[in-house]
Amino acid sequence: MRIVLTTESYLPYVSGVTVSVDALARGLGAMGHEVLVVAPRPAIGAPVEPVGSPGPSPRHVWLPSYRLPAVAPPSYRMPWPNPWAAAREVSAFGPDLVHAHSPFVTGVLARRLARLVGIPLVFTHHTRFADYAHYTGPLAGATGRLTDAYLRGFWRACTAIVAPSEDLAEEIRAGIGPGREGRVHVVPTGVDVAAIRALTSIDSRRAAGWPPESVVVASLGRLAPEKSPEILFDAVALAATQDPRLRLLVVGGGPSEAGLRARAASSGLAARVLFTGSLSRPAALAWMADADLLLFTSRTETQGLVLAEGLSAGLPAIAVDGPGVRDSIRDGVDGIIVPHLPPGSLVDRLSDTIARLAQDRAGRSAMAKRAGADADRFAVERRVAQVEALYRSIAGPRR
Repeated sequence: MRIVLTTESYLPYVSGVTVSVDALARGLGAMGHEVLVVAPRPAIGAPVEPVGSPGPSPRHVWLPSYRLPAVAPPSYRMPWPNPWAAAREVSAFGPDLVHAHSPFVTGVLARRLARLVGIPLVFTHHTRFADYAHYTGPLAGATGRLTDAYLRGFWRACTAIVAPSEDLAEEIRAGIGPGREGRVHVVPTGVDVAAIRALTSIDSRRAAGWPPESVVVASLGRLAPEKSPEILFDAVALAATQDPRLRLLVVGGGPSEAGLRARAASSGLAARVLFTGSLSRPAALAWMADADLLLFTSRTETQGLVLAEGLSAGLPAIAVDGPGVRDSIRDGVDGIIVPHLPPGSLVDRLSDTIARLAQDRAGRSAMAKRAGADADRFAVERRVAQVEALYRSIAGPRR
């Protein structure tokens, strides 16, 4: 098949959406399909490097783009709104279907292209957009309501919708309207399990000057308010009063990084915390793989790709219950799921769980073995095959 993927989040910027799109494009290419990615043009001179997904590089059509300096890193680019951009190139490609990974600028483009060429439109719902409405300040409430209404209309225009978790699929089925529920399919994003297993970890204890007996708790992801990073800081700080061996490894950067560094310094945690800053995905995973535990407190995920990556690396995970968490962690088997509670109670529960696992080396080891042994359930090849099967079920005969 000839498949077009459209996205607003793409390399060299690294995010869960970027990883997912790159993995799907390369995985489909490895299966013999022709893939064209339509995405914002990177900054001049910025390398478009893979994020560790196996398979050949796809073809690209670059959209005119601009930077959002106030809210995003330099590598993140937004496409200029133009619903007919790339129409000629995509039509010449002769696609069998178009798969949108955003409902907004490139989603509108995908919808127009699908209608123009007469092909199915698939959409993967990667992001809980209403959870980001706070960035619009006093307009947050209205922004959230308008976004929800827009999404319902976009869902109804799609031939098929992919949800990364059952929780999100249920929300979409409830909002898409009667008779359309069968369009929604659950396919979590896969990870390159083989590459993660082959990682050479980076010695965080040596890098930070921590004692060899330190118990390292890792956090991996973008540092932003919607990810609740302050919860993990407070939880580790409190747990360290029970077990002084505990250390926090913060892998990733973002708009909250400066504030979190100041928080660590003012609370006396500076010597117990190591910030890596923003990294390439392979480097971030190499840092994470050195930890003893993975801590996940984000409240905005649709799946929590980090959990699949951490478990594949053999890290027991502690996560706050939320969408997609139970699709990844088997509570008490390869990790611990903590119920979502008010902030103060949540910090207490997390700190107790962290301290308990830190002091239970045998229990951690058993969880780590079970996590690593069953990681093939997250394999990107398996997930791409599921998406390909969906494509075949809706695509017409090859033209």
